[in-house]
Formats: sequence, structure tokens, C-alpha cells
Amino acid sequence: MKAPPRLQALIDEGLIDSVVRQLMSGKEAMVYVVRCGDETRCAKIYKEATQRSFRQAVDYTENRKVKNTRLQRAMAKGTKFGRQATEAAWQSAEVDALYRLAAAGVRVPVPHNFCDGVLLMELVTDAQGDAAPRLNDVVFTPEDARLHHATLLVEVVRMLCAGVVHGDLSEFNVLLATDGPVIIDLPQAVDAAGNNHARRMLLRDVANLADFFGQVAPELLSTRYGEEIWNLYERGELHAGSALTGSFARPSGPVDVRGVLREVDDARAEEAARLVRMATR
Repeated sequence: MKAPPRLQALIDEGLIDSVVRQLMSGKEAMVYVVRCGDETRCAKIYKEATQRSFRQAVDYTENRKVKNTRLQRAMAKGTKFGRQATEAAWQSAEVDALYRLAAAGVRVPVPHNFCDGVLLMELVTDAQGDAAPRLNDVVFTPEDARLHHATLLVEVVRMLCAGVVHGDLSEFNVLLATDGPVIIDLPQAVDAAGNNHARRMLLRDVANLADFFGQVAPELLSTRYGEEIWNLYERGELHAGSALTGSFARPSGPVDVRGVLREVDDARAEEAARLVRMATR
């Protein structure tokens, strides 16, 4: 097919040889299947950030730093230059997260290059060599649901051990490859230690997995893996091989009413944002 303008620059640079077809068009990006020598890869072209809600951007980008103090000031003021820098930081966040997580052994697409707002990475495939489907497009038996749920919990733990929380993990952001689930779409990934919303986001990520797989394996709906995982992380006892039970007992003591109300408000806002995201998929 004719190369989109954003990909023509990569062809001119010799990073890709040809564009095969469009794979996906979403709110955040457009993805194309491309040829790079003897390999078939995918090219993710990031869209502008104008469609993202301000609240989401603040929560996800909290504590993201740039070394240049001029950029920091411009980003804080929201000038045109600052908005461009913020968008560049948003895009590079996924690239940084992919390299970090791949090095930690997390099941994510292998990144190959990032140039002019285009991310070149591994094309995740199924047993027939076609682009792997999202979990949402697959029908599972209860046994398969339990197996994939357990596999993804291991990946969530590995991510957290690497200091990363996905922030938007759901059946729409996981592909089912030949050898199991692969986690994708990480521009909203947050630093576990530096973002005040990290705990809430991790609990939501884990709850999303339980809700999805719990449709065919109902026993998963009553598990509390998210709280168990975060508790181990806070105590410095979480590691890639941590044995999880799915149980968690809340510590007794005075109730932080204001904290509870903040959690309720955050949950309402995030549910509204989730519905917006689903409506655009």
C-alpha cells in the first residue's frame, strides 16, 4: 500500500522497506504492518494529544521528569512549546517502558526503534502467523481463562518489580500470541514509586483482569490479588516468583473517611474515563 506521510520518512531513512497494511486505528495511535528486511514488524504512529482528557494526563504524567529546565518550565506553563514537549514525553514514555520491561523479562512487544513519533516494534502473531487478536476478541473456556489470568498476574508482578504500573490494563490491551498473552499499549505507564496514583491504578488493572476472566471463571471475581500484590510491594517483599493466594485482610484501625471519599471520587472519574475510551475503540 501507499506509505502514509509519517512513515515515508522512515522509508527514506532505510528503517522500513515497505508498508503492508493498516492494522489498527485507535484513539491514541494508528498501527501499520511493515516490512523491515526479512522481518515483518509493526509501526505505531502516535496521534496528537488533543483528544485526551486533562485529568488523565495529570494522573498519568505525575512525576515524569525531563532534564532540561527550560522544557520543565514550558511544560508547567502549558505554552505551545511546552505542549509539544509534553506530547513528546508522553510518546517516549511507552518507548522507555517497553525497553525497561523487555529487559526485565515482561511479555511485551520487543521495541526496535523510535523515530519522529513512530515506534517500530515486534509484530505479535498467532499460530497462523497473523496479527494476534486482543483478549476481547477471543472466547475462552474456564480452564483457559484461569491459565491466562494466572499468566498475566505474573506479568503484573514482574512489571511492578521493574517499577512500572501499566495504568490501563484490560482485555483491550493484551494480545493472545501463540505462546500466551502479551501486554501492549504503555504510553500511560506510571512509575510505581514516584506516582501517587500508582496503587489505585494497579488495583484497577488487576480488577479489570479479574472482571474479564471472571465472566467464564466466576471464582476469580472474589479474589484480591491487587491488594495482596501492592502490600507485598510496599513491604519490600515482592519478587518475580512471589507465591500469591488471592486473599488479603485489611489491617484494622481507624477509618480514614477523607481518604475513602477521595478513592470514591477517583473511582467515579476513572469509570467515566473508561467509558469514553471504550466508546472510541
